[in-house]
Amino acid sequence: MRWLPLVYHENYSCPFPEQHRFVMSKFTRLFDYVAAEGLIAPDARNLHRPHTQSVGSLSVCHDETYLHALKTNTVAPSRWRRVGLPWSAALIERTFTAPQGTLLAAQLALEEGIACHLAGGTHHAHFDFGSGYCMVNDLAYAARRLVANHQAERVLIFDCDVHQGDGTAAILSDDTQVFTCSIHCEKNFPFRKQSSDCDIGLPLHMGDREYLDTVYEALDVLLTRVQPDLVLYDAGVDVWQHDSLGKLNISWDGIRQRDESVIRMCAERSVPVATVIGGGYDMDHARLARRHGIVVHAAHNVLQELDDH
Repeated sequence: MRWLPLVYHENYSCPFPEQHRFVMSKFTRLFDYVAAEGLIAPDARNLHRPHTQSVGSLSVCHDETYLHALKTNTVAPSRWRRVGLPWSAALIERTFTAPQGTLLAAQLALEEGIACHLAGGTHHAHFDFGSGYCMVNDLAYAARRLVANHQAERVLIFDCDVHQGDGTAAILSDDTQVFTCSIHCEKNFPFRKQSSDCDIGLPLHMGDREYLDTVYEALDVLLTRVQPDLVLYDAGVDVWQHDSLGKLNISWDGIRQRDESVIRMCAERSVPVATVIGGGYDMDHARLARRHGIVVHAAHNVLQELDDH
């Protein structure tokens, strides 16, 4: 059996208020769940650990003054409120690590065909401010680094989080080698949308069949039109019908079908795909970890299908 490449760092779940709407423990819970499901090799050879990045490195997609302010806790209070998280040194450490995790997953996908980051999807972070629990935009960072390093000529960011990837759209608005697509609930955060290269706003309470048809049709068209060397797939699970911030009516099985089909469609066209977990909100923290684990199982299943053929 070929082991699915997984990217994780133990600093992803930093000390954090237990009752906060953002479930910081979900990253370590997801890691533990994936391990319990037998998706980590006994010698952990498929487990990869990113390095924390510098202000200079992250300035490929963010203002350096803003990044320094993050590190020193000197972001203006009015701007920090948009982030919605309590500042701590540990929070900043994980914030400066996770974008490299998405880049590492993308690089592993280019080598192995599929890879999963057990974090990522901080798509509300803009060039010089944070928003919606996001401070540094890992998707924009990874895409720009891949292009700058000549590891990819064209990157497709396929964002299926229930909320529009407004920060990603804004940061990459002038990038000709990165194509952004956001499929989101239209009447949901952020209430001031940005312009992705492709935006598909979904009506409230949309169900599985219409949703899955929309996702599949969009990806099929974009794989043909963009001809990407890599897909960065934001597999947000806040589309689930019982998610506290979702507003769609997608079943657990609908998410599974979405993730398996997105990854399989890329694999059938020999397009590498790296996944990030995106958003998900649930006071049942163990259930949330299992929900985020859907995409890891999906990637594992598709990888085994490829090997069987």
